[in-house]
Parts: sequence; structure tokens; C-alpha cells
Amino acid sequence: MKVVQDLIAYFDRRGKLSRRQLKKLLDQNSVASEAPPNMHGLCEKIGAVYYFRITGVIEGQLWGTDIYSGDSALGAAAVHVGLLKPGKTGIFRVTVVTPPEKFPGTERNGVTSTEYGSYQYAWQLAAV
Repeated sequence: MKVVQDLIAYFDRRGKLSRRQLKKLLDQNSVASEAPPNMHGLCEKIGAVYYFRITGVIEGQLWGTDIYSGDSALGAAAVHVGLLKPGKTGIFRVTVVTPPEKFPGTERNGVTSTEYGSYQYAWQLAAV
């Protein structure tokens, strides 16, 4: 599965897949996997891209705004950033990014993220 996701990410980064083509590939259950609770263990390589099927939730550990710490809940982040409503499911691109010096906390869309200082892993969520 990871090899297929890496291949899709390769073509996606280079603009070789239209949004429609990418969405069609990811809508096939064989490509996008169910999201883990957080990105723990998946953030070692900056620039790594994952495609996950995420269900929005309003509760869960969440540190940061727009860029989240590696141990933040994917479902809560999707609602916080405004990409999902609670209880709804969608397919999203999760990109491992360089961690900011600190993760600011905010309240958005009924979800509160907590401020946190330096953390070694970070990721960002985007619609497909």
C-alpha cells in the first residue's frame, strides 16, 4: 500500500495528475487507507505524503493550527482546519513538514487546539 501511495504522491507533486484523476484513484478503496489516530511513527521523513480516509471528530488531542504536531488527532485536525464536519468522512493528503518553533493553539469549528512548544514532528492536512 505504501509503495502505491508513494507513486501517487510522486506524480501528484510533479503535477502529472489532475485533481480529478487523483480523486478517482484515491476514491478506490485500495489506495487510500483508513487514517491512524495520529501520525506517530509516520513523521520521520519531511516531505513524506500519505493519503488517508479520515472521519471528522470534535474531541482528541490536538496541538497547533494548520500545522499540527505528530501526535495530534487527524480527525480533530480535519474539523479544526475546516475540511470536514464531525461524523463525515473524506480522503485527504497528509504531508510531513518541518516543525515550527512552536505550535499555536486556536479554537475553530468547535474544536480547540492547544499551544505547544517545540516538537520534533509535524504534519499538514490538505483536501484532495
